[in-house]
Amino acid sequence: MITDDYLAAARAAVRLVRDPAVAKAWDEMSALAEFRVSGLVGHLSNQVVSIPDALTAPAPTEPLVPVLYGQVEWIGADLDADINVMIREGSERLAEGGADAVADRMDAAIAELPALFGDLDRPVKTRWMRSAVTVSDLLLTRLMELAVHSDDLAVSVSVETPELPLSATEAVVDLLSRLAIMRHGPVAVLRGLSRAERAPETFTAF
Repeated sequence: MITDDYLAAARAAVRLVRDPAVAKAWDEMSALAEFRVSGLVGHLSNQVVSIPDALTAPAPTEPLVPVLYGQVEWIGADLDADINVMIREGSERLAEGGADAVADRMDAAIAELPALFGDLDRPVKTRWMRSAVTVSDLLLTRLMELAVHSDDLAVSVSVETPELPLSATEAVVDLLSRLAIMRHGPVAVLRGLSRAERAPETFTAF
């Protein structure tokens, strides 16, 4: 179930943020271009700490869209584009207080969430979204962000990437595959997954 998979990924992310290697590397550059480890942790935390407000806000009036990533500005944008600069600066603000403080805020949000999920088909939006999504789709996109950025953070501080439940990984890979098809076309993704001799140079989702 998406709620279980999301919570598992969120809890795994908290454990990673609490790893002493994260605090030790706090001011260093991360494996994610232009992000310091601190900013990457802040960005990772936002996939959790922003969700209680989204779930308790009044029903949005914006149109409901099935896949958020068809609407966002940062896909394909230059690293120094305004949207990416804004994301990095906001992520650093979310990292205030250090790794343990960030982890505490994540834990507090996680404790709230089970009582807030409610109807998974109802429309919601976070403060940065221009369109509404269902709760289920919101959790799916945040699950993907948690999985991808947990890997970024683990690589950045030279620790093992957290293991997620198989169902969570399958959901993330399914979403990434669909996003890759949107970006590169179905043939490129088909070849990339099935034929080394015909695989494109890249077929990444982002």
